[in-house]
Amino acid sequence: MMFKNKRINLGIVIPIFILAIVSIITIYSASSYISQSMGNLALKQSILYFIGIILVIILVKLKNEYLYSHTWFIYILGNILLLLLLLFAPEINNSKCWFVIPGLGSFQPSEFMKIFLMLTLATMIHNFRSEYEEPDIKQELIFIIKTFIILLIPSILTFLQPDTGCVIIYFIIYFAMMFASGIRARWFIIAFAILASILGIIFLIYFTNDKLFITIFGNNLFYRFERIFNWSSGSGLQLENAKAAIGSAGLFGHGFNKTPIYFPEAGTDFIFAVFASNFGLFGSFLLISLIVFFDIQIILLAYKKILDTDKYILVGIVSMLVFQQIQNIGMTVGLLPITGITLPFISYGGSSLLSYMIIIGILINISMEKPHKYRYK
Repeated sequence: MMFKNKRINLGIVIPIFILAIVSIITIYSASSYISQSMGNLALKQSILYFIGIILVIILVKLKNEYLYSHTWFIYILGNILLLLLLLFAPEINNSKCWFVIPGLGSFQPSEFMKIFLMLTLATMIHNFRSEYEEPDIKQELIFIIKTFIILLIPSILTFLQPDTGCVIIYFIIYFAMMFASGIRARWFIIAFAILASILGIIFLIYFTNDKLFITIFGNNLFYRFERIFNWSSGSGLQLENAKAAIGSAGLFGHGFNKTPIYFPEAGTDFIFAVFASNFGLFGSFLLISLIVFFDIQIILLAYKKILDTDKYILVGIVSMLVFQQIQNIGMTVGLLPITGITLPFISYGGSSLLSYMIIIGILINISMEKPHKYRYK
């Protein structure tokens, strides 16, 4: 048997099982506000979870070592897919983010690129630490340049689609994993100083000369900035109606399948608003508690005797999940800008859900594998 003599971490498995149920019933509740042309999304989500379980089983059979050994192939494949998107993918809602597969739906490579980036950075950090126990400044600088190039390639390809949300997540993963790598703090000070200077110049042009900004950066970036900087006004059907649905729910909500008001993206970006309107403050508290419990279980894995490569992967996973959870729930209640970032394991989405299930496979492997020394090139 595959799991014979191995102990599965129930702290990982049970929360995912509950989140799957929450996801399916909430998407079903949102179905009255979702276009019928999209089909039965609750059923599709159930099928996706089933496929995800198969992916988890396959990954447990292969083990993480297989992924680490083929990191560069996986990374290159991911970037090729991102490039092919720009060249051949159909334009949907002014974006080229998806391959459309007739009869099967769409496929979004940028969702999987998050994982590919984690794997690549984890192996690079591991090899760097294996080669240099106490690296000097020059060695660290060369390493930083190499890893930044690895980050920059998919970031540019994804930004051109455009998919700003995924690019932000790439950078969150990068900085979190580089911080965990143990390089000197001065590099982060320098990086944030450079980033602040660049953003300062861009913002200065944006606020002082709209025409010059559009000439330099184009209409797409100007529109994205407009969405970010106008979020605090609370204007827009999406946010206003979502806040109204949540605010009117009270302690226990309107009841299952009784979302009182329409708002766009009810099954994806604003799935939390549907859940909160159905189950109220008490239900929302339980859901957030479950999410926090799940995140803590991942963090606790890092305190066990595991491979250092696995620890770097865990940092990437936690940084990605926590950022998406805070961003999605925050934008739903009007505390953060609307960025189109979904709620992991709950929002509807084929590519995103399957990518998260790959993460579950990696986490189960980490919880079951015995540490041993290895080095990947």
